[in-house]
Amino acid sequence: MIRTPSLLRRPFFSSSSSPPPPSSSCILPPPSLLRPHLISTPISLRCSAADSRSPPNREMATADNQQDPRLAGIASAIRVIPDFPKAGIMFQDITTLLLDVKAFRDTIDLFVDRYKDKGISVVAGIEARGFIFGPPIALAIGAKFVPLRKPKKLPGEVISEEYSLEYGTDKIEMHVGAVQAGERALIVDDLIATGGTLNAAIRLLERVGVEVHECACLMELPELKGRDRLGDKPLFVLVQSSVDAHDYH
Repeated sequence: MIRTPSLLRRPFFSSSSSPPPPSSSCILPPPSLLRPHLISTPISLRCSAADSRSPPNREMATADNQQDPRLAGIASAIRVIPDFPKAGIMFQDITTLLLDVKAFRDTIDLFVDRYKDKGISVVAGIEARGFIFGPPIALAIGAKFVPLRKPKKLPGEVISEEYSLEYGTDKIEMHVGAVQAGERALIVDDLIATGGTLNAAIRLLERVGVEVHECACLMELPELKGRDRLGDKPLFVLVQSSVDAHDYH
């Protein structure tokens, strides 16, 4: 049974170095729900100063100011659309944030404030919404933008990385020569759910000798434990969405 969604939106930053509690099971949704935005349970956007579920020795990126007033406006600009693209799915729609000039600018500014002067030469954006946030961040910090695309979308010679879905596999691809060994990269997407795509992006860049500095997302669905698939790579998010993992069947 699908419950009435509770649309409470508040800002989030997460930081912790403490060991996790005993692991608990998390049943993943069907393949149609594995990409960001597709959730079949009620959602709230919330604020938390720390997340004790983080693995030991895992850096969880932290804001310089957890009470930054810009975060509330960003969170409130994201709407949830029930039953899209099909019944039972709660769709996290960022197009309303893009219509809000201040919220969109604040989103980019928060990322730029974090990554300027970090020696990043590559911003790699994951198709498709990573293409929205990645280029303005890249321009502002003086880095090149590299699109990581779905199969057969890039016209030139590509290098690809396969990753697993619940049933089957998928790939992301990058142009050969787009990056060089020794470069320092930031990976950008709009949302992390199960973490499979971000993990593939990390592997793809590291295969050609690129150092991945960090992954950055606008939103996170922590109950799907996507952080756990990123290895030792830190993750920085602005807004956290809460879902009840036990509601998946």
